[in-house]
Amino acid sequence: MPKIHILDEATVNKIAAGEVIERPASVVKELIENSIDAGASDIRIEVERGGKKLIRVTDNGCGMNREDASLSFVQHSTSKIRKIEDLDNVLTMGFRGEALSSICAVAKVELVTKTKEELAGTKVIVHRGKLTGISDAGAPDGTSVTVEELFFNTPARKKYLKSDSTELAHIIDTVTKNALGHNDVSFTLLHNGKELVCSPASELQDTILHIYGQEVTRAMLAVNFSSRFATITGAVSKPAITRGTMDAQSFYINSRSVTSRALGFALRRGYGTLIPHGRFPIAVLKISVDTREVDVNVHPTKNQVRLSHEWEISEAVTMAVSSALSDQDLVPPVKTSQSFLYEKIDSPTVIREEDTRFRVQMKDTERRLRRTEMGIDRKSDTEKPQVKVLGQVDALYVIAETKDGIMIIDQHAAHERILFEQVRDSKRADSQELIVPINLELNPKEKVLMKECIPYLEEFGFRISEFGHDAFAITAVPSVLGKLEDPELVHDIITDILSEGRIKDETGLFERVTKSIACRGAIKAGADCSPGQMGRLIEQLFQTENPYTCPHGRPTMVSFNREELDKLFKRS
Repeated sequence: MPKIHILDEATVNKIAAGEVIERPASVVKELIENSIDAGASDIRIEVERGGKKLIRVTDNGCGMNREDASLSFVQHSTSKIRKIEDLDNVLTMGFRGEALSSICAVAKVELVTKTKEELAGTKVIVHRGKLTGISDAGAPDGTSVTVEELFFNTPARKKYLKSDSTELAHIIDTVTKNALGHNDVSFTLLHNGKELVCSPASELQDTILHIYGQEVTRAMLAVNFSSRFATITGAVSKPAITRGTMDAQSFYINSRSVTSRALGFALRRGYGTLIPHGRFPIAVLKISVDTREVDVNVHPTKNQVRLSHEWEISEAVTMAVSSALSDQDLVPPVKTSQSFLYEKIDSPTVIREEDTRFRVQMKDTERRLRRTEMGIDRKSDTEKPQVKVLGQVDALYVIAETKDGIMIIDQHAAHERILFEQVRDSKRADSQELIVPINLELNPKEKVLMKECIPYLEEFGFRISEFGHDAFAITAVPSVLGKLEDPELVHDIITDILSEGRIKDETGLFERVTKSIACRGAIKAGADCSPGQMGRLIEQLFQTENPYTCPHGRPTMVSFNREELDKLFKRS
């Protein structure tokens, strides 16, 4: 028997479908793109059980006649290109002719479509990849595609789908990205009959309002820039509004939503030193380039492209963002607290009375250290590190002398380890009530995620309840976080959870939330510390079970013994 054989058509189709259809959001993406290519001005998406049970996308586009409707399910059938040269000038969202055939290979599909010229529409039913029925049907102009029981014939793939809420979050992300990229089209998303997204056709600023809410919209700056290689339009946030991940950044090349680390870095460079390390602006950037300069055929899902002049286009993005920021008043409002006047700190002589920045930073460091001191189960004096604090480098690294040499400690990583173990080991985190609740305005994707996360977050000391249509009220936070003066912290925790993609893995969720709380509550990199505070930090660190790494695996310290120091200076 030969070792090499030809796969049957059904197997080939399922493999091909796996490249394009990864989850329910993939189906939504492909169908929305077909609707946009059909010239639709209104697209309605209905899903049930996170898209696992049903997905229906209805548009008012040009529709298809009977012949085209029956051909549309055949693999590599397309109206977008006719010859290989057409790939150099692709302006449509789709062009491979894979979407419907790939969906039909792993789901039950019904298509109802009608052109303006026809009196009756056409209904096509495809089951197990085979056309099982075609008939006349009453229908409005446009097309409606219903997809049921996704992955019914591929149980292994179905098994790895996440919870309904997680899959729904991915669908919301797909819909909102398309709404922002095609703000001249109206988008509506319903889940189990309830409206989650409603973005009417409008100017980009209005679409941003419907997706991100008033607070973000007020902080957005218009972008309008042209260079030899690209024209860039859209909006970016003022430095005062940032996120802990790049999830709120949307890039479009010739109207196609793309994922690009190069563009993300270019965006960040445009802010220079206006935002701190580890923070990311919100952005909607639309980049128009010559179609001959971009290859859209490098990935089955079409969310990655290859640019002939990537560096030049990235530089144009940096300049576009820098230009949008240059003429703006970017100084955020100063948040002050009367408690600064009454809290005691050690070594006050190192602070100049006129230097408010140092005073505020040290008092913040003091509050954070006090919170973790209260949670320490102290070891005996013989186990304490015998160190002498020498100073601080760049408000980030603590330098200390040990009996064997010197030790360099990353202050944020060290305090993060302390907080992580304290939160992890507490059976239930203590809460502190907020005098004035904070309203947290969420986009639709975050709202769906928050509803599922609230019971888990309450275990850590948060108290969160719905407040209106798109907002939540935070009435209490974990004590280790201190004063919660900025709702971005909860935003960051939610996006940390979302980045892992799985919500109902309770063990994994517990660890992720614990890490996130520890990271947000720890002494910050760039925070000035007094010698006494540095010493207390080192003492607290060596009370932990694992003082040598932070919860994310980064080292908290490095050390050099006398022999290593001698080698560095050629003394041995």
